[in-house]
Amino acid sequence: MNYDISKFKECKILVIGDLMLDEYLWGDVDRISPEAPVPVIEVKKEDSTLGGSGNVINNLVALGAEVFAAGVIGCDRSGNTLLRKFSSIGVDTQGIIQEPGRPTTRKTRIIAGNQHVLRIDRETIKTISDDTFDKIACFIEMKIPEADVVIISDYGKGLISKVMVAKIAKTAKKYARITIADPKGLDYSKYAGVAIITPNIKEAALASGIEITNNSSLAKAGEKILKSTYISNILITCGKDGMVLFEEGKRPYKIKAEARQVFDVSGAGDTVVAVLGLCAASGISLKVGASIANTAAGIVVGKIGTATVSEEELSSALTAHADDYTIKQKTFSELPALLQDLKGKGKKIVLTNGCFDLLHSGHIKLFSASKKEGDILIVAIDDDKSVKKLKGNGRPVIKAKERLRILSALDSIDYVIVFPANKLGKLIETVRPDVLTKGSNYSFEEVYGRDLVEKHGGRVVIIQVRENTSATSIINSIRKSEPAL
Repeated sequence: MNYDISKFKECKILVIGDLMLDEYLWGDVDRISPEAPVPVIEVKKEDSTLGGSGNVINNLVALGAEVFAAGVIGCDRSGNTLLRKFSSIGVDTQGIIQEPGRPTTRKTRIIAGNQHVLRIDRETIKTISDDTFDKIACFIEMKIPEADVVIISDYGKGLISKVMVAKIAKTAKKYARITIADPKGLDYSKYAGVAIITPNIKEAALASGIEITNNSSLAKAGEKILKSTYISNILITCGKDGMVLFEEGKRPYKIKAEARQVFDVSGAGDTVVAVLGLCAASGISLKVGASIANTAAGIVVGKIGTATVSEEELSSALTAHADDYTIKQKTFSELPALLQDLKGKGKKIVLTNGCFDLLHSGHIKLFSASKKEGDILIVAIDDDKSVKKLKGNGRPVIKAKERLRILSALDSIDYVIVFPANKLGKLIETVRPDVLTKGSNYSFEEVYGRDLVEKHGGRVVIIQVRENTSATSIINSIRKSEPAL
């Protein structure tokens, strides 16, 4: 499957929804409190991200879209933090209203080691004031003509009422704009007039009153929602089982999920509605758009927290969709979640790096011996620009994309990543391998990153390979039409 998503950068999207601040406190537990039988968490790091409809907005911006935001926050520190974060990514915040006396929704997650131990919510679900409604309604009336698609992100915090949806749908219809809603609650008639809704399987079961246990009950639930809500299209997300698209007058269309390691499903629905909106704005059909959104969701569940997907990640996943080996290929942004999961399971990580331009027997021996040094072997390869700088003009003879595929096919290799020359130090700091290996064409003292590895308790191992075997010598002999050694 190869789709052009370059038009995403030309899209303008209006997002109306419940804005939140997601906070993360990361730490370690070394003791139990003397005051009560509870763990004491020593906080090592604090972070905050855009949550709720803010995560939808973040996903849209990450894929290059221009975004107009509408919502309500409080006149507090968290609200001001949200405004700063939106401004920093270029979002139009005229429609974000600070309502006096209303707290900004804030969710604080406490993570000790690899375990999510507690979440603290500060919020209200009371209906917004009449003054706030009027201001947001005025903004919607002004911005819908400029937008290509309207997204409603409902988290049930008092903003998205039946009256608000009716106002949005009426204005969108006036200007022939598609409206997509990520729904909440039991009464989906609230979203009458919306073109598409995107509930997850649990939400669809509750809204339809049908326990969903198999394909048959899922189909009944989808059809019941279609008939009772005056909504023409429903995309039900089913986690590891993919998605099912229900269109009025058509048979359900099932989209299978890709086999991926899942670290965190929070925010996956936000990615789905964001990508589906961009596809609609780009003129992509609903079925194809749902498939692209499914692929995007598969990427973000491989990351920790409310994450986004980049154009590069999505393009790569769509281009190589049918390649079974792509699950081994990781980006820098995917590494932290992957490593946290692996190390949490007690896996011993081995890292080796190089150009690996024209694979030969020495490389195979390096990988095989490296894998024996631990449980998981990560191979980092220089990008094309770096190979040219290291090896000279005419190199690489095999581009990074193909080198990735070749290495991914080897059983001894668990994961592969491409890195530019100036990022090797950052890569080693991120991975913090238990073992860093290099071929015997390097001396122990010549190994780049040895100090970084040892600083974090790791070690360097030199793997004995044939001294007269190298890609450069093989390539040069081919150029001279001489037999290779």
